[in-house]
Amino acid sequence: MNLYEKIKNKQEKISLIGLGYVGMPIAVAFAKKAKVIGFDISQEKVNLYKQGIDPTKEVGDEVIKETTVEFTSDEKKLKEAKFHIVAVPTPVNSDHTPDLKPVESASRTVGRNLTKGSIVVFESTVYPGVTEEICIPILEKESGLKCGKDFKVGYSPERINPGDKVHRLETIVKVVSGMDEESLDVIARVYELVVDAGVHRAASIKVAEAAKVIENSQRDINIAFMNELSIIFNKMEIDTKEVLEAASTKWNFLNFSPGLVGGHCIGVDPYYLTYKAEQMGYHSQIILSGRRINDDMGKYVVENLIKNLIKANVPVKEAKVAILGFTFKENCPDTRNTRVIDIVEELKEYGITPMIADPQADAEEAKHEYGITFDEIADVQEADAIVVAVGHDQFINLSQEDFDKMFKKESNENKVIIDIKGILNKKEYEEVGYKYWRL
Repeated sequence: MNLYEKIKNKQEKISLIGLGYVGMPIAVAFAKKAKVIGFDISQEKVNLYKQGIDPTKEVGDEVIKETTVEFTSDEKKLKEAKFHIVAVPTPVNSDHTPDLKPVESASRTVGRNLTKGSIVVFESTVYPGVTEEICIPILEKESGLKCGKDFKVGYSPERINPGDKVHRLETIVKVVSGMDEESLDVIARVYELVVDAGVHRAASIKVAEAAKVIENSQRDINIAFMNELSIIFNKMEIDTKEVLEAASTKWNFLNFSPGLVGGHCIGVDPYYLTYKAEQMGYHSQIILSGRRINDDMGKYVVENLIKNLIKANVPVKEAKVAILGFTFKENCPDTRNTRVIDIVEELKEYGITPMIADPQADAEEAKHEYGITFDEIADVQEADAIVVAVGHDQFINLSQEDFDKMFKKESNENKVIIDIKGILNKKEYEEVGYKYWRL
């Protein structure tokens, strides 16, 4: 009986290392089919899960209350598992070089508790070569075991989309890879227990690593193109959204929109690929140019906000600005690598400290990471300008009357709305005199 059969028959356990937006849903999904240990270094996070609270809002409190996952921050519990899945974040440093400390630390933790006959699968986004050149040596050093003889390794890139209730672990084809045919077969069959959409068996670990890192790089480049179009069309006084609506009537037009590009994937993964390319002597041209455009969009938004304040006869230094939304994407509490912070910092250059309201965001995380305290939407009053930065459902459902209550009681010609995501009806607001602008 191989490891897959033992897991299926609940004779061996699966462990998840890292219980964030990616790891926790994977743990919960596998717990419906197998025995699962969910490990995280954060005792606070583990305690929340044990209380039946889902801080990520990815699966909900009820699901957490009912799951059989054994949540723990005791790394020794990992010795009980034979199939380890590492799902820790892989951010970038301030100079845009890969920060591999989380995945290296996780490798050390697994290595210290690795037993013979185990398989370790990494899900964290990395550049091609990290699993075999960095992670395996750490596993061997910490465990005293030999890879290929005592344990095996694979890579299966995460494709979970935080806040997305349609594209879930179960419904997205899973790319899997292993260091040899035997490990690949076991890894593929284990994931097939929970992934209804099936798996794609990649030719090698490096192929799987490369596939992941280009998925988000491609998306980043496409959004950068849309952002560049927005800059061009704004100079021409043409509405970009209207242009895209017209162009999208063609069957093969790619449906992307301009916007801020943040989060732990799209704004990060391209730097992993270009970092490795630089090591090989190749300097990226398209990928990095796209990154530069996207990284500058916060500044561009503020420049247009200032222009519209001037048009509205509002003294810039005295302007009261409110920002609706701080997360990196809609209907999600995650503020990691949010680019809304670029707008906040740029406004400070003009002497403006904005109010920020976000009913979805993780307030503690925002306070810890950025030193930002949120206001309630009801407290947003007497504003000169409102920046709708994130397309949360709560903001989409706001009426013109709701916005009126947030502004100073002055003529609409003195009120500025910056609708980054284009979620409001432009014609409706312009007809009553608002200074309305969108990407």
